[in-house]
Amino acid sequence: MVRGARQPQQPRSRLAPRLTGTVEKPPRKRRSRTEFALKEIMSSGGAEDDIPQGERKTVTDFCYLLDKSKQLFNGLRDLPQYGQKQWQSYFGRTFDVYTKLWKFQQQHRQVLDNRYGLKRWQIGEIASKIGQLYYHYYLRTSETSYLNEAFSFYSAIRQRSYYSQVNKEDRPELVVKKLRYYARFIVVCLLLNKMDVVKDLVKELSDEIEDYTHRFNTEDQVEWNLVLQEVAAFIEADPVMVLNDDNTIVITSNRLAETGAPLLEQGMIVGQLSLADALIIGNCNNQVKFSELTVDMFRMLQALEREPMNLASQMNKPGMQESADKPTRRENPHKYLLYKPTFSQLYTFLAASFKELPANSVLLIYLSATGVFPTGRSDSEGPYDFGGVLTNSNRDIINGDAIHKRNQSHKEMHWYVFWFLHCCCFRSLHPGDLYPFTRKPLFIIVDSSNSVAYKVSSTRAIAQVCWLSPTSISKNQSQRGSLFTLFLNNPLMAFLFVSGLSSMRRGLWEKCQEYLRKINRDIAQLLTHSRSIDQAFLQFFGDEFLRLLLTRFIFCSATMRMHKIFRETRNYPESYPQLPRDETVENPHLQKHILELASILDVRNVFFENTIDDY
Repeated sequence: MVRGARQPQQPRSRLAPRLTGTVEKPPRKRRSRTEFALKEIMSSGGAEDDIPQGERKTVTDFCYLLDKSKQLFNGLRDLPQYGQKQWQSYFGRTFDVYTKLWKFQQQHRQVLDNRYGLKRWQIGEIASKIGQLYYHYYLRTSETSYLNEAFSFYSAIRQRSYYSQVNKEDRPELVVKKLRYYARFIVVCLLLNKMDVVKDLVKELSDEIEDYTHRFNTEDQVEWNLVLQEVAAFIEADPVMVLNDDNTIVITSNRLAETGAPLLEQGMIVGQLSLADALIIGNCNNQVKFSELTVDMFRMLQALEREPMNLASQMNKPGMQESADKPTRRENPHKYLLYKPTFSQLYTFLAASFKELPANSVLLIYLSATGVFPTGRSDSEGPYDFGGVLTNSNRDIINGDAIHKRNQSHKEMHWYVFWFLHCCCFRSLHPGDLYPFTRKPLFIIVDSSNSVAYKVSSTRAIAQVCWLSPTSISKNQSQRGSLFTLFLNNPLMAFLFVSGLSSMRRGLWEKCQEYLRKINRDIAQLLTHSRSIDQAFLQFFGDEFLRLLLTRFIFCSATMRMHKIFRETRNYPESYPQLPRDETVENPHLQKHILELASILDVRNVFFENTIDDY
């Protein structure tokens, strides 16, 4: 049963009076809409004087709430995309109004049907807006439980066929509303790993698009067909595992479970840093994507989230404040998702995140982007001499003549002004561009064909770790996403992928999952017991997300070093500061574990037995 749009429990900001003052009800507009509704009633055979005062007030109040909800919803577009505080009170007010609107139409459905002419697609539109609110609140807060709330409203629209009568009306804009609802529903289901629902929705969307293009000769039919192609490619991008027992496909959730990260040993001294913010940046050419979310971004997004819980069990009545005893370990790091950003956009979000980073917190930067290589040799070895990764260009500087003229006019400028223009014009993010942000704890993951450019190190007064993906993209990176990122997201599936396995018995699958958990625990012990490991790693080890990513990185590196396919240095991921190889990625105890896992899967022949001797 669909509930009202409960306001997420966030403290009211002192900015609330200002924000609410900008969206108050305009009396003239309310009267005009009500008069229009009553005029429609009169034209259909009724008389305005015959309408009971109570029913007239019901229509008036509904029109007021509908107007106000639209104003507030449209106002969400004007909120800043970065920053974590300015938007909270505005979202809270919007949730309040939609809660009232949803309950009001439920309580007065008969009057609204008879006097206002309320149609089912209009109810569906309200429910769809509430679903969008929950989804965007998830994007703002990174709390996965709000995805379940969005799913409940989107699912109710489908189950109750709110949009079923839209196709009978000769109004293409209404059909487009229906198509957009399907696209949004698919995104939420993908994030919740409800692949069975996704496949049903894709089939229904395909039928709706076919009917839409057949009935209306519109210009956007090519775009809607492209949407279908994108979601189909996105579904096929991830490797799947078929269980032979009942010929079913395993759909795994790769978010952090309550017991997912290896536990710290009692008395172990590690850093107290916690992951607070993450920038997930995707700018790979030709990589599969859907709704401005590439496969790599999708995988890293889930690697930095906890399993969603039932929001109703965590919340009190709508509009009440958050419980004071809510466990802090439920919090997810806040995330910014940047799909093909320009240099200036990326830097703006970085600066905003850096500014708001709490004390004893970590900023994670994940770069999944096409490599940009230097055009010539340089005598120096500075942070701008080895290239970087691709960012998008601004339209006004794509033309080569514009770049040349701008460089000429600014030749005498101060070096840092010229540097900024140089970066913007040539669309690349260099390692040196990140130096200003190393004043706070920074965790960098670069998945690119030119990841080695980020080997350039600087004096670190603050904890800093940088992971670099393999640079050979023939096998490790493709349209279907990076193998390196797949290891960080789902190490077992990545291990099965490089072993050439796509089906097994259910019991074997569960045995492998349990054995991988044992490997993670042992890797954690290798790190904490090492005498030569850089202290930067231990500074990050206290955070559950970073601890799990650390163990997965070592498992990935050890697996690739033992696999017969990956025999060149460029096939291996690297870490800066460097990990002690003999105690981590080349540790005999870990190598034994990997061979044992390969034996369980009967693929030991694709791994070297005496790996260290083969170097």
